[in-house]
Amino acid sequence: MQGVTIGWQVYAITGRPVDLAWVGLALFLPAACFSLVTGHAADRFERRRILMACYGAMAALSIALWALARADRPHLGAIYAVLAGIGLARAFHGPANQSILPTLVPARDFGNAIAWASSSWQVATMGGPMLGGLMIAAAGGAQVVYLTAAGCSAGALMLVAGLRKTARPGGRATASLRSVFDGVRYVRKNQILLGAISLDLFAVLLGGATALLPAYARDILKLGPWALGALRSAPAVGAAVAGVGLALRPIDQHAGAKMLASVGLFGIATVVFALSRNFALSLAALAVAGAADMVSVVVRSALVQLATPDEMRGRVSAVNMVFIGASNELGEFESGLTAQWFGVVPAAVLGGLGTVLVVALWAWRFPALGKVNRLGDVSAGEPDETQSAA
Repeated sequence: MQGVTIGWQVYAITGRPVDLAWVGLALFLPAACFSLVTGHAADRFERRRILMACYGAMAALSIALWALARADRPHLGAIYAVLAGIGLARAFHGPANQSILPTLVPARDFGNAIAWASSSWQVATMGGPMLGGLMIAAAGGAQVVYLTAAGCSAGALMLVAGLRKTARPGGRATASLRSVFDGVRYVRKNQILLGAISLDLFAVLLGGATALLPAYARDILKLGPWALGALRSAPAVGAAVAGVGLALRPIDQHAGAKMLASVGLFGIATVVFALSRNFALSLAALAVAGAADMVSVVVRSALVQLATPDEMRGRVSAVNMVFIGASNELGEFESGLTAQWFGVVPAAVLGGLGTVLVVALWAWRFPALGKVNRLGDVSAGEPDETQSAA
């Protein structure tokens, strides 16, 4: 709800796509600057307590957005500053959240658990933007959305507090410059992990059209905030359906090849959305993109967690989160900037075509990734430059 509201509010204030780019940059920069520190924190301290602190901070920052929305003349600089704070909270949240799951679920069920967890997340992502758009239209402003988001973060804090206390990660990494960079070295040497993580970075960096949805809803499709909510929800609808399907019938063969194919489909669906002038077709294209992205998310998440020792999962997850953040928030910056240069539609078309090109390049550059068969056969160990697929 909060994500769609911020985009609508900023675009309503300025009417310039480039300002949507700054939204993504404000959320991404803290993660990029502090990711190695936050990953190290997830390997040194109890991950449950880190999550509790993050949700408390997010609730407070939503209250700050509510206060800014009440002002007669909202100040963009202050909004971006609050978004940077949200980005910092997310930077600590991501590694702790990702690395705590393998400690709660047996390895044999981990792929299935990721599918269910991702599906539940997508249900929230599906309902949130739609509800946010309807609330903006009904209330005539963003204030009620920010208050609701603060309540949701407070509820998340209480739910995490109710989890059993988790032990600190095994080995408890010693604080040193070398240990901080261990996650980067581990990913760099593991060709399967490097290929999977970087594929997501460049594919979504180019092909993500989320930042342009306010412009599509308002100027291309000539509709209102309710349509923006529907457009933002459509990828989550497709992802939720795909996630449930993967939970019921997990990927048991050709996981790497299916990941590459799904990212290619994501790019094609982005091109269809970019060229569409029909609201139903636009929703369908975004839903297909979301379903394809879900397949990639499940495979990549399983590879990152199963191929990493527990004592390093926080740091490796931090590297993964930087790539995810770059593909999402920095991708929004790229989309807004190219839309300002070339126009909204050409920017979205070029992004989708770029994603298809990336898939072809990665299939050639990282052959071990395409050869990954069963996710459950991937195990943590000391990687080398020539690590082969399981």
